[in-house]
Amino acid sequence: MNKLSLHQDFSIHGRTISFDDLTEVSYSLIKEGEEFEKHIGEFLLDWIDDSQTLFVKTSGSTGQPKTISLKKEHMINSALATGSYFNLTTKSSVLLCLPATYIAGKMMLVRAMVLGLDIYFVPPTSSPLEETSRSFDFGAMVPMQVAHSLPKLHLIKKSIIGGAPISTTLRKELLSVPNASFETYGMTETITHIAVKPLTVGAENDLPFSTLPDIEISKDDRGCLVINAPKITDEIVRTNDVIELVSNSEFKWLGRIDNVINSGGVKLHPEHIEKVISKYIDTPFFVTGVPDEELGQKVVIVVENTTKQKIQEIMDSITDFKKFEKPKAILIIKQFQRTESGKVQRAKTLQQILKA
Repeated sequence: MNKLSLHQDFSIHGRTISFDDLTEVSYSLIKEGEEFEKHIGEFLLDWIDDSQTLFVKTSGSTGQPKTISLKKEHMINSALATGSYFNLTTKSSVLLCLPATYIAGKMMLVRAMVLGLDIYFVPPTSSPLEETSRSFDFGAMVPMQVAHSLPKLHLIKKSIIGGAPISTTLRKELLSVPNASFETYGMTETITHIAVKPLTVGAENDLPFSTLPDIEISKDDRGCLVINAPKITDEIVRTNDVIELVSNSEFKWLGRIDNVINSGGVKLHPEHIEKVISKYIDTPFFVTGVPDEELGQKVVIVVENTTKQKIQEIMDSITDFKKFEKPKAILIIKQFQRTESGKVQRAKTLQQILKA
């Protein structure tokens, strides 16, 4: 990394860190820090070495985890785009409460170095604000962390939330938090988010995602999002995310094409059905399709650690299902299969139930 890529105002926990300091700080974190701090130190060393690229693991929520190569130049461009969109100025304070083993955590560090921010680390637990009382200008969390941090979420003036779907219940709860929260859309291949939408008062309805600067979007013949972002990736990214294209910079996410359930010739998006059900159920769940002799696939709901009777009563009480959407079976499992970052692995969880 070029020394010029490190802003002169970059600081960690209030202490200004120069390029020459970074090696010593990194080794200190690796040798003396907690496990999560060792990962931070390892990434900082990777960042300041002579290589123009670095390797990043994908989460594995929609398939096998894989390691991909990203250009540091593209990561810098992504950091600049985020800084511009959210108006992050030098010496703004930011919270890192995500693992530095994945792209979201790594990019918080890159943003701090490139934009000259003051970054604070806390363990990447489900309740990251539990031990802090100070406020931050910016932070990033997954929905599970947000759900466990609502009483203190106002401490983060602008928060971005991503990595997993946000439940209807959590969306409603966020409306009463006096801060600016945003849902993000992105992936490792696009170096975190390429689009955001507000989750504040006035955003109760299903607003579209708006793209960050220099991002072009379109839809392929499958109805899936295509991303052209030359400043952050050399290749056009063809996703498996079915979208409604609202404008050349706005889209609504409908679901994953590889999750689509074909039930008697009717194509159903489980994510839409989940949105309906999430108004009535707080227990972790997901909707999927399983083989059926008559229909080809039938809609089922998979629920974590509860009773079938309780869920059946809830399903019978829901009146806003569209035709064919009501689950035809309820599958209960004690614990979902999850990735290291907490995302539910639908296929692995379903496989475990069907094998039992």
